[in-house]
Amino acid sequence: MAASIELIRNATQALIDHVDELTALDQAIGDGDHGLNMRRGAQAIQARLDELAGQSLNDALRTMGMTCMSTIGGSSGPVFGTLMITMAKTLADPPTAASLAETLDAGIKALTRLGKAEIGQKTLLDVLDPVRQALAAGGDQMPERVRARADEAAAATANMEAIKGRASFLGERALGHVDPGSRSMALIIGAICRTLEQQQP
Repeated sequence: MAASIELIRNATQALIDHVDELTALDQAIGDGDHGLNMRRGAQAIQARLDELAGQSLNDALRTMGMTCMSTIGGSSGPVFGTLMITMAKTLADPPTAASLAETLDAGIKALTRLGKAEIGQKTLLDVLDPVRQALAAGGDQMPERVRARADEAAAATANMEAIKGRASFLGERALGHVDPGSRSMALIIGAICRTLEQQQP
């Protein structure tokens, strides 16, 4: 299955369009560079759209993962890069909701090994796992339900105490602030889901 350039363009553009929001979130509990880092990675991927158009979905995921690792600064490069490279190794072609759930499970395990973080510690895992569960449950209106679940899960990180990363130094002061990586993940998932909704007959 060829990579969907529309999906990739819309997902990366969502990060570019929300750079100020992501920057503000990270200024509250982190280094303040998350938005700019994610925009840099998104723009680097967009610069390779013609190349990605000729690749299979799995190869495109691998290419994007490597691009993230080489262009996104801080911890986000290895995190988002590892997620996509892991998905490239495990995603069925063509993907189904069930295979996407299995692929996200593999990605969650890979990120847990990478950062020693676990679900419930105010990281993007707290978006990926609820989305995994929604995909595994199946049912109708999947894109709409997954998008809503991702948004809810990202917002819920405001009620979590940070255990990993710079935000962990703030202790309870990190409460009330959404995790920037979780918000980025929700933006990506939301853009993909909205594109799929528009493509539905």
